[in-house]
Amino acid sequence: MSLLSWLVPLALGMGLVGLIAFLWSMRSGQLEDLDGAAERVLLHEIDDAPLRDRNDRERTNVAETGSE
Repeated sequence: MSLLSWLVPLALGMGLVGLIAFLWSMRSGQLEDLDGAAERVLLHEIDDAPLRDRNDRERTNVAETGSE
């Protein structure tokens, strides 16, 4: 019985901390745009493309300019 007198307040305290964290995230706008992050993953932008090695960049530059 002594163990329950520690565990019940501990569980209630952890629940209260979780509730406070959730309410803080709601007020600070953390949960405003849930679909935007999912759609940004699918968008293809040149600036977000991974860096290529030097040989690939040189071949691309030659192909774009048409000269060697």
